[in-house]
Amino acid sequence: MKRYIVAVVLFFVLILVAFFGYRGYQIFKTKEPITLTLWHNYGGQMKNTMDEMIDEFNESVGAEQGVIINVTSISSNSNLHEKLTMAINGDPGAPELPDITTAYPKTALRLMEKDLLVDLTQYFTDEELLAYMPTFLEEGKLGKDGLYVFPTAKSTEVLFVNTTIFNRFAQDTGARLKDLETFEGIKKTAELYHQWSNGKMFYLPDSLFNFTQIGCKQLGSDFLTEDGFDLSNAHLSRILKNYFEPAVLGHVAIYDGYASDLAKTGEIVCSTGSTAGVVFFSPKVTYEDNTTESADFAILPYPTFDGGKKIALQRGGGMCIIKTNEQKEHGASIFLKWFTSPENNLRFISSTGYLPVTMEAFEEIMSAEMDHHRDENIKKLLYTARIMKEEYDFYVPPICKGMDEMQDEYEKLFLKTAKKSRDAYLELLKENNPDMAYNIATKDIYQCFINELDGIK
Repeated sequence: MKRYIVAVVLFFVLILVAFFGYRGYQIFKTKEPITLTLWHNYGGQMKNTMDEMIDEFNESVGAEQGVIINVTSISSNSNLHEKLTMAINGDPGAPELPDITTAYPKTALRLMEKDLLVDLTQYFTDEELLAYMPTFLEEGKLGKDGLYVFPTAKSTEVLFVNTTIFNRFAQDTGARLKDLETFEGIKKTAELYHQWSNGKMFYLPDSLFNFTQIGCKQLGSDFLTEDGFDLSNAHLSRILKNYFEPAVLGHVAIYDGYASDLAKTGEIVCSTGSTAGVVFFSPKVTYEDNTTESADFAILPYPTFDGGKKIALQRGGGMCIIKTNEQKEHGASIFLKWFTSPENNLRFISSTGYLPVTMEAFEEIMSAEMDHHRDENIKKLLYTARIMKEEYDFYVPPICKGMDEMQDEYEKLFLKTAKKSRDAYLELLKENNPDMAYNIATKDIYQCFINELDGIK
């Protein structure tokens, strides 16, 4: 009798388990998929690719996993930073934070400090993370053990050279592209080009701030610390002189804008700038007299200072997951894994100057892309990026409060100082020989610059 009762009880238990288990499975399977909002800053050429990829995710892996990505904001870096800051501060009229957002470390740090970001190590195993470039992951740790910014597209800086112009110049003077491997070599070549071209400029760094901090790093010191500028840096005057001297003499450009603007009119021959800037270089040059010619470019590794190490800046942001609930956070991680898989990530960056974020994409897949890419400049860029991956260390600047304002003020003061001395030099040339004019125009220029910089530090 006892055995009979136990058997009956077990039978009904199994029936209940099966019924409720089936009901639970049905509830899960028929439940509406979760919709995740996404803010990103991938406009321009990248927007179409981004739209296509999100549609593909929603129709494939997203449909299988019950996750839908809905883009609710596409903004520039600065506008996105402003919107996120408003939301962080709870400003009147601030939008509600999205589930996923692109962000640079400086913005992500503020979100993390408010405990608004998900530590992504909860959703990525150690084995999964081994597939990604270590330095790219390191940048997203924000000084802690957790991972808060996931790499999606990175960049570095390289040297762009208009070889259509340079080759004519080289044929007459013996100048070589190899001479441009160092900043000292660029400076000497700029002087030679100025003479050959009857007074034209040769070079422009897109960012004087990056030029300074990477120069110091190559020479073994840090210009930027968590507390701000190190104005006592032993290498600073050498780096400043490398730009100020040829700028005052008219060998390199003094320009508050991107080098690609001056390259379009042939006002400069070469520049250092972000790999992402490759798409802005025009395939032709339009000169002042309205004549045009095609422009071919060499894209070379970032120059170094004589005796310095091969170090270049690591740039670019990534994606963050905003804290909500486990279901949404897990769904967001599914999207990030799909989006950054080697094939998908390379497809996303293939029409841009951004760099892939996985080891496999950098090695095997990028090699194939170099052979078959339709854009010659992108092919050259990918080739140079692979060289730099093997030979260079990538530097991630420390995040300090007010860094954006500091960088902006630094560059404004740098350009203002150079222009003031350049104007004085041109005026002094009317009554003095070039050496005398230069010495007067640049007297105490470095110390004056440092003193003024100390005031905005």
